[in-house]
Amino acid sequence: MTATSWLLVALPALGALVLLLGGRRTNAWGHLLGCATVLAAFVYGLVLFFSTTGKAAGERVADVNLFSWIPVDALQVDFGLRIDPLSVTFVLLITGVGSVIHIYSIGYMEHDDDRRKFFAYLNLFVAAMLVLVLGNSFVTLYLGWEGVGLASYLLIGFWQDRPSAATAAKKAFLMNRVGDVGLALAIFLMWKYVGSTQYSEVFAGVGEIPTGAVLAIGLLLLLGACGKSGQFPLQAWLPDAMEGPTPVSALIHAATMVTAGVYLVARANPIYNETATGQLVVTLVGVVTLLIGAIIGCAYDDIKKVLAYSTVSQIGYMMLAVGLGPIGYALGIMHLLTHGFFKAGLFLGAGSVMHGMNDEVDIRKFGGLWRKMPITAVTFGLGYLALIGFPFLSGFYSKDAIIEAAFGKPGWQGWVFGGAAMLGAGLTAFYMTRLFLLTFFGKPRWKDIKSSDGREFHPHESPAVMTVPMILLAFGSIGAGFFLYSGDRLVTWLAPSLGELAHAEQTAIDPGLVPPLTVGLSALGALLAWLLVARKETPVERPERVSAVVRAARNDLYGNALNETLIARPGTWLARALVYVDNKGVDGLVNGLAATLGGSSGRLRRLQTGFVRSYALSMLGGSILVLAALLMVRFA
Repeated sequence: MTATSWLLVALPALGALVLLLGGRRTNAWGHLLGCATVLAAFVYGLVLFFSTTGKAAGERVADVNLFSWIPVDALQVDFGLRIDPLSVTFVLLITGVGSVIHIYSIGYMEHDDDRRKFFAYLNLFVAAMLVLVLGNSFVTLYLGWEGVGLASYLLIGFWQDRPSAATAAKKAFLMNRVGDVGLALAIFLMWKYVGSTQYSEVFAGVGEIPTGAVLAIGLLLLLGACGKSGQFPLQAWLPDAMEGPTPVSALIHAATMVTAGVYLVARANPIYNETATGQLVVTLVGVVTLLIGAIIGCAYDDIKKVLAYSTVSQIGYMMLAVGLGPIGYALGIMHLLTHGFFKAGLFLGAGSVMHGMNDEVDIRKFGGLWRKMPITAVTFGLGYLALIGFPFLSGFYSKDAIIEAAFGKPGWQGWVFGGAAMLGAGLTAFYMTRLFLLTFFGKPRWKDIKSSDGREFHPHESPAVMTVPMILLAFGSIGAGFFLYSGDRLVTWLAPSLGELAHAEQTAIDPGLVPPLTVGLSALGALLAWLLVARKETPVERPERVSAVVRAARNDLYGNALNETLIARPGTWLARALVYVDNKGVDGLVNGLAATLGGSSGRLRRLQTGFVRSYALSMLGGSILVLAALLMVRFA
């Protein structure tokens, strides 16, 4: 099976190629081809998974070299795939959740004239993501990394006639380039010290790399991860990506692009195992990000942006986990998998609400929608409960395990990391309960207003092509966590890729207290949201007189202002300075030299008169000068 594993990438890539080259001739069936290619890749991934599970743990890792890609002197890079538990797990997540989102998109994009092109971009995105997770070298990973960036740019800016969508796509592209520079520099350092970019050779030789270089590689890899996964300080692009169609939000924010950074850190675990400082920085980034996302999520009224900041926060939990080292690698991947189910379901639920509410996104204009959209309300509610860690749903198992591991760090780290993760759980329960209540319960505020385009609201349930994918994801929200957690099923499966799961020698608090404390804090957050929302009248218009904290949260905790001040504006000034130096300095020197030579040649040209007497006089003068010089030398 491993010899033909290239089909996993080839199938969606072929779908994208046919749809893009076929043009409008494929409009009638393009969406069906797009779904069929990803479904076929998912089926092949299942077959590959079951063939891998039948092998011993030591035989579950195989490198498949397909062809020589970069044969340049000492730099020999083969294009190959690594089939191991980690890559196969991501294959199933990407193609499985991706297939559900593709099917949902048939209904969601039904009336869009460019639906065929949309499915082509979705196929391209899935193909690039599969290259990223299946590559057996950091250069192959980088190819998929850039492909995902390109596809996300096309999808976020799909509705190009909207200036906000075009701006969001450009912002995502540029901010990701910052992270990509870090990843590229890390690869350069690997080549310098190991002489290879293949996983097997880099991981085998990491012990020979100087300590400072290992730290530099780890930090540069983290910079790449921050860009792609929307982590502090490169998180500002992720909420703006909501300008794309809702299926794009589900694909980017649930199962694919934003998880790439977590995958990168987990895949590079031998590197981070050699640098405790690198692990600490990863953990700090995760903690800061999970709190930032949770705080900002409390202040937004846009249903998609609340979910976007929820993703920022939940990816922060994953980064926290993989930053904990051997006690957290597998736990981070577990939360990544459960998050893929319930967050995709939440985004598709948000799209269903928008579908029935004239594309309105302001939750203050909803209310009482559960009567009009019962399937959407139930599936969304299950995703909401899984996200806040309701007992025995998916998020309960994966998030609580991370919090428990965070308390296992020695000294102050355990209290800070564990406490921050637990606080994030309470904030998550608050903003998600507020979102759920304002959308589906309470007074139907939409009856008294009209949408922004002047139409009256007529909420209705979405067609089966949209609700069935939501139901399937709801089952994952219910049972995925228990299935992966029970019997250490996922931990044992990932051991050949991530190593054995370590256990903390001592913890800041009794591990048995973590679940009840976390559930209690989440219940407190949900109760507070209920008191503020269900017990009070919610105005349709957002109040402007708010506290400084709410104002800061509405402004993304001034993250955009920070990036503007520290990066964008100095970059603009530097560019202008370089242009000035180039124009006045470099170009001035070149142009001045050219003018000098041109002027000198023009003056010398005047001496060429064409008269013999002038040339004879010149020869006589030259001869006299030569004779005078010889006499001076002779009698000196």
